[in-house]
Amino acid sequence: VIPEATLLMKSSQSFTIKTYSVPYTQEFVDRFYHSIGEKSFDNPSFLDKVTILLSNISDMTTMFSSACRHLLFNEELMNYLRDSKFDAIMMDPVLPCGPIIAEHLSLPSVYFMRGLPCTLDYKATQCPSPFSYVPRTFTSSSDHMTFTERVKNFLVGFSEHLFCYLFYFKFENLASEFLHREVTILELFSKASIWLMRYDFAFEYPRPIMPNMVYVGGINCEQKKPLSKEFEAIVNASGEHGIVVFSLGSMVSEIPMKKAKEIADALGSVPQTVLWRYTGEVPPNLPKNVKLVKWLPQNDLLAHPKTRAFITHGGSHGVYEGICNAVPMVLMPLFGDQMDNAKRVESRGAGLTLNILEMTSKDISTALKEVINNKRYKENIKRLSDLHLDRPIHPLDLAVHWVEFVMRHKGAPHLRPAAHDLNWIQYHSLDVIAFLLAVVLLSLFISLKCCLFCCRRCCCKKGRTRKPTKSKSH
Repeated sequence: VIPEATLLMKSSQSFTIKTYSVPYTQEFVDRFYHSIGEKSFDNPSFLDKVTILLSNISDMTTMFSSACRHLLFNEELMNYLRDSKFDAIMMDPVLPCGPIIAEHLSLPSVYFMRGLPCTLDYKATQCPSPFSYVPRTFTSSSDHMTFTERVKNFLVGFSEHLFCYLFYFKFENLASEFLHREVTILELFSKASIWLMRYDFAFEYPRPIMPNMVYVGGINCEQKKPLSKEFEAIVNASGEHGIVVFSLGSMVSEIPMKKAKEIADALGSVPQTVLWRYTGEVPPNLPKNVKLVKWLPQNDLLAHPKTRAFITHGGSHGVYEGICNAVPMVLMPLFGDQMDNAKRVESRGAGLTLNILEMTSKDISTALKEVINNKRYKENIKRLSDLHLDRPIHPLDLAVHWVEFVMRHKGAPHLRPAAHDLNWIQYHSLDVIAFLLAVVLLSLFISLKCCLFCCRRCCCKKGRTRKPTKSKSH
């Protein structure tokens, strides 16, 4: 079930698509996502950044909540979903229209996702998430934080409630209106049977997880397919130096000319052939070793033995393809979780991160030569790849198993922790602590009273014993 205007969602022979009308066009969607990519190259002040962030959140929630409203109140489609009596519903819940439908149709749900804003995924699963060693999203910290980083992590963690409210309050109001009862987004998220998380502990920092959270990082990594004649010819012509794959993702294919010229100048400083996915205006200083293409078979090129490095924006799909194929990376994160992904790669010694706003031609050239020529990066990414690929079952097969498990058993309630049935006071045992504290204080009070009473009795007896008698006068 998808909107008529959407990003990168197309029909397939593998499934049936049901669409619903939305109050915007495909051109608007394309322009909206491309504008996010274009704004990544701006360098506003801190206040302007906050203003832009709030504006983007407002625009995004307005667009997608209106799309959700058009789905929920599409009687024909909702009747079809209800009458079809599906076994389960699978979704990416970041924009929580799916959880609302799951609640309305009383269907067990499977979430397939990279993560939720403000760590709602871990809050909704009642999963412990200590500030001391679990870095919050957008902090770009590792799990070994300095005191200053832990302070920052703590403050970001406490500010997540405000961010969540701004991001989800329109969906929360819509859910309450549609379900005819007061409901919170956290409550809806907590109903999920299985969470298929696109993480892997070879890449992600170790942390607690719940039984219904299944890590399927690398699910997008496929077996290498033969290259087309066009790309095979380019790779073979690279000689002993090999190739470099360069892509900033599907949302960024055009960049400012000044930055494009700096990148082109840097790419010309290496002997490798560079395959650059780029659809913008061709830089006038484009060197001969750089081939511009509108599309490239990224995974197949990364799997080729002649690939020496991968220049990427740090999206999770590209990072996992780099890990699967053991290709060291130069990361140019732009927005979202890309900064955090880049930090994880860099902390593993598998790549170098550049600030795309401040990097110079020399910075790019130095970083690229370093990951290509320094064997340490290749060794580290190879070790990371070996850890990631050494598993009893492929992530795709694991995901399929759990989806079918939910369908067979009408959910997975046995994996749901009892913490969901406790309020905040009970969860943290504050009532127990208060009771025990009251018992201790009462015991001390009674003991103190008893001691005082005994002291008074003893003092009184001594006083009466020593009291002198008056002699009779004659």
